[in-house]
Amino acid sequence: MRRFLALAGGLLVLAGWLAGAGAQSTAGAICDLTTTERVVAIGDVHGAHDQFVAILRAAGLIDARQRWSGGKAVLVQTGDLVDRGQDSRKVIELVRRLERDARAAGGQVIALTGNHEFMRLAGDWRYVSPGEYEAFRDGGSAELRETAETRAAAANAERARAQKQPFDAAAFKEQFFREVPLGFIEMQQAFAAGTTYGDWLRARPAVARVNGVLFLHGGISDAVAGLGCEGVNDRVAREMKTLPGDPAKVAAMFSSGESGPLWYRGLAQEPEAAFAPMLDSILGRMHARAIVIGHTPTPGRIATRFAGRVVQIDAGMLDGTFFPGGVPSALEIDHGVMTAVYLDRREPLGSVPTS
Repeated sequence: MRRFLALAGGLLVLAGWLAGAGAQSTAGAICDLTTTERVVAIGDVHGAHDQFVAILRAAGLIDARQRWSGGKAVLVQTGDLVDRGQDSRKVIELVRRLERDARAAGGQVIALTGNHEFMRLAGDWRYVSPGEYEAFRDGGSAELRETAETRAAAANAERARAQKQPFDAAAFKEQFFREVPLGFIEMQQAFAAGTTYGDWLRARPAVARVNGVLFLHGGISDAVAGLGCEGVNDRVAREMKTLPGDPAKVAAMFSSGESGPLWYRGLAQEPEAAFAPMLDSILGRMHARAIVIGHTPTPGRIATRFAGRVVQIDAGMLDGTFFPGGVPSALEIDHGVMTAVYLDRREPLGSVPTS
């Protein structure tokens, strides 16, 4: 199961000091949307702000000033805005602004949650890049870190005395400063419950169904399909409200499971001939004609499986070390016709299956 961040016991104290409060709201019902307008889906961004902007422009959704120009179109982003890349804060700000701008124009932006949003809220920061911390650094960061280290050291020293164990203050400070870069604390504060970013991420639904097409991050497994679109969203929303929490309990959550909607890879990896009957069953229980997923990358292209009933839209936008050969891409569905949109071309993918 997944490993969650803990720094020699010191950050457990720090987490308590930074904890926010307040219950969060969930996104409205988005499981039966219908529209005659274009629907555009974009997969994993991972902090690749400039590439994200480029594909939004190529898809005709924003103008040269990064303002919404998509009219009444529907944009679905299938999660994983954060981690790996350096500009996830800029990406989140852009999506939040486009939500407002699209609504004013009669369009809609549906930002779904991915496994990396879940990880961010749960305290699993293994994939956070240095640039993400840097984006939250300010003139008071050094002093804030000194204060946090002093409090954490005092708590750990007291614990060591109670347990009659030695405590090396210098070694603790060295490790703390190594594992808590400047900007770390501010970023932890920024994603706590009761904050702008924290509340926004906690309110992201896991699944949307638009014109009978299901959109989500990982996939729908046989074990999950019986919940339906609304049931999946309800389960994930309830768990999002409790984050962060005991790492052992977090690892056992529905939203952390390999068969859950944020992590499941079966639709991208199961042999098509053998799995086709199961896909039929999943689609039937989810009342969907097709499923669009991110999470499992196909660097360089959008890929279809099962005669177009599964579309993989994570083409590795971030490129580089993480996704060699990856490119920005978008899936456009216009009057039932699917097209892969790239920066330099458009490729037809056929029609959405009718059943």
